[in-house]
Amino acid sequence: MKSILKPLLMVAAMAMGMTAAGTLPALALVELNVNKGNVEPLPIAITDFQGGDALGAQISQIVTADLKRSGLFAPIDKSAFIEKITNPDAAPRFDDWKVINAQALVTGSVSKEADGRIRAQYRLWDTFAGQQMAGEQFFANDANQRRVAHIIADAIYERLTGEKGYFDTRVVFIDESGAKNARKKRLAIMDQDGANVRYLSDGKSIVLTPRFSPNRQEITYMSYESGQPRVYLLQIETGQRELVGNFPGMTFAPRFSPDGQKVIMSLLRDDGNSNIFAMDLRSRSTTRLTNSTAIDTSPSYSPDGSQVVFTSDRGGRAQIYVMGADGSGQNRISFGDGVYSTPVWSPRGDLIAFTKQTGGEFQIGVMKTDGSGERILSSGFQQEGPTWAPNGRVLMFFRDSAGGPKLVSVDLTGRNEQPIPTANFASDPAWSPLLE
Repeated sequence: MKSILKPLLMVAAMAMGMTAAGTLPALALVELNVNKGNVEPLPIAITDFQGGDALGAQISQIVTADLKRSGLFAPIDKSAFIEKITNPDAAPRFDDWKVINAQALVTGSVSKEADGRIRAQYRLWDTFAGQQMAGEQFFANDANQRRVAHIIADAIYERLTGEKGYFDTRVVFIDESGAKNARKKRLAIMDQDGANVRYLSDGKSIVLTPRFSPNRQEITYMSYESGQPRVYLLQIETGQRELVGNFPGMTFAPRFSPDGQKVIMSLLRDDGNSNIFAMDLRSRSTTRLTNSTAIDTSPSYSPDGSQVVFTSDRGGRAQIYVMGADGSGQNRISFGDGVYSTPVWSPRGDLIAFTKQTGGEFQIGVMKTDGSGERILSSGFQQEGPTWAPNGRVLMFFRDSAGGPKLVSVDLTGRNEQPIPTANFASDPAWSPLLE
């Protein structure tokens, strides 16, 4: 299998400092406080990058779409622009941008190097302070043009919010096509915005529940190609596949530990009970973490690896529990009505996402790690399987509607729900860490 994630070949990412006076910028005034309950989107003007024929406009469009989709930025329509940027290296006429209430301005350029690479550079301006906030340039091969745009969007996001972006990432998922009673399921991967879909399996066998390693471009997934559930490790960049083991009693697919050295899963053993086990990927030895007569399933590690969240019906119906990574201190944290499933610890460590079924509908929500502060972000028919963006600000899940499942994202406010475009039906998303 060919590699689908080619290196960006960034040989330079040089800071470019400049203000209207030509001196190094002081601390700019514009910023977004993303920790407030209600965040008003920041008006931002993003001009077409100069040069590169249509490539400059394409990069600008991708940056604009990324920032808009986050819900934190309100890109201003280009028809409102007064100044036409012809030299992105020169300070803009700030008054022209203040008139249209552009609190931040992005200019940039794209050019072709003698060796065939492209060079893309951007500048971020604070229009009201009249100074540059950030500026960098990147080099990439033609295959990574979209990645350059995502990296620029991440840089702008981080400079204005103080938090890492999540645009230069991938999502692995199950692509579903064909009739409902004969659905073809293929393992697929795409950019977080739905672009660059590539298939990692041929669809001859059912594949389920892919999960990303938290620190590298590696996934686990389940396959029934042998007639029974097998778990594989797949290296995305090389296509190398490795059998983890046969698990005929598996009730929920494995998730990685934060260091990528273990996977945790629920297995149905001879005693008829579903319990949680951790497997060391080097020795292939398993350790039993729960020993319950109930159904314990859906385990997920905390980002520091010290705890595990899971669901259990030991109290009568499925609720969320937390325990130490060694199985100690098992403690119920959810007490709401309904049935809880698929808990996933946030990469930030502050929240746990979950699926909840109550009142005839499915809900995607979050709660604090002690079970307090439960908030529902999305409700609908047959939706489940939340996965976190690597900065812990956005969730993606799948919703079954109009004949099949589709992918949806929602931010932590619950007000910015976005469909993720896919050619076919799609389910079981898993978000990658930031690419390197």
